[in-house]
This record gives sequence, C-alpha cells and structure tokens, in this order.
Amino acid sequence: MPPILSLRHYNHDQITHSHEHTQLVFGLRGRLDFEVDGHGSRIQQQLLAVVPSDTRHACDSAEGSLCLVLDIPDGNWLRRQLGHHADSAQRLLERPAALHLSQTQSQLVGWLAASPINDPIISEQGAALLLASLAAGCEPIARQHPLPIAALQDFVDRHLSHPLEVKDLARSVGLSVQRFHARFVSETGLTPQAFIRRRRLHQGRELLLSTPLAVGEIAARVGYASQSAFTAALSRQYGITPREVRRETLDKPQV
Repeated sequence: MPPILSLRHYNHDQITHSHEHTQLVFGLRGRLDFEVDGHGSRIQQQLLAVVPSDTRHACDSAEGSLCLVLDIPDGNWLRRQLGHHADSAQRLLERPAALHLSQTQSQLVGWLAASPINDPIISEQGAALLLASLAAGCEPIARQHPLPIAALQDFVDRHLSHPLEVKDLARSVGLSVQRFHARFVSETGLTPQAFIRRRRLHQGRELLLSTPLAVGEIAARVGYASQSAFTAALSRQYGITPREVRRETLDKPQV
C-alpha cells in the first residue's frame, strides 16, 4: 500500500492500471488527462478525480503536471478516522467522478501539498480532514452548464479599449474569480488572460487590414498603452509587425 498522501509528477507517458484501493487525484499544476471506467476528464487546479477500487483508469499529461494523490487504505480506516462523516465519504468514493473543489477545499489541498506529508501523523490526519471536507459537499463537473464562450468573446470585443481583468469576465457570468479561472482553463485550454490578449490582437490585426487608422490609434482601440507595446505583442503572437500586416493587403492581387 502506498503512502496515504503523496505528490506525483505526470508526463506524456500514459499510465493504465487499476488497484485494490480507492484513490483521489487533486490537480496542483498543469493539466492531467484522465479516463476512468471509460469517462474522460481533465484534472487541474481546483479539480479532482475519484478512482474507486479495482477500476481501470488511464492518465497522461502532454505538458507535465503535478498532483496531490490520496490513496485510501480501506473502509475500516474511513470509519476509524471520519466517524459520522464515513458514510457520506464512502458514497462519494463509490463511483468514478470528476469534481470541483470549493475555494476552501482548494486552499486545504494547497496547504497539504506544501506540508511535510511524509510525516505519518500529518499525512493521516491531513487526509482525514480533507475527506471530511469533501464528504460535506463538492460539485460534480457534469452538473455545470458550459461557459458562454461566444458571449464572453462579445463582452471582450466590446470592451477592448478598457483595462479588462479576469474579475470583469467572471462577474459577467456570475462566478467568483477562482471558480471562473478554473472552469475557463478546463473548458478552453486557455487562461482568461490569454483569451483577452488573443482577442485584442485579433481585432487589432483586423483593423490593420481593413482601415487606414494609424497604428497608435489602433493600439489604443484594442487596449494597448502604446504603439510599441502593441507591435511587440503582435510580433510575439503572429510573428509579423503592423507594417508587414498592411503589406499583406497591398500584395494581394486585386480581383
């Protein structure tokens, strides 16, 4: 039986196996693609995968990930450690699932990951505390409606000249910043900041192609403080300067 709590790094090498004990896998950094009993999910910060005992599962991480893993010894351990929380914890652990953590639960996972979990007392009592918190409630991913990405894109496009922050997008869909960030990354593979930046540069490139506006004016319209900042960002994203974008238009044959 492995230690109750452990930190594990995953990479692109796929792991496929099953084990006699139940396991919880909490995302800390990066994204871990997980498949349990034929159901796929992507585990990252503020998400966890439930792997019941004797359930075949596979996982891999294309860009690498770090997870906190909780290997549960057996039902007797649950009853001994959790008392009246044991029955609800057992129900949570009976079927494969991908779950959202609350902000408090996520903070607890982070605290445990930074603790000396090789100490058996910290490991056992920390695992019990985490399981008791999970037994009190966490949110299955499947119950959520997908984020309205098209509406978020429209929101960003209408406010490009403003100093947009993640909290503005989160507020527009009625979520906390932490929950919105976790869900946005899970559903799109982009951070909200990267999404905003891509919309700024996409719209800036469109203005370069379709209008005679000065580059400095376009930069201001899409939220950049200066022409040089816009030029640098455009070059990083597309590998091309504003002047070269406009040269594309001039070089196109007239129909």
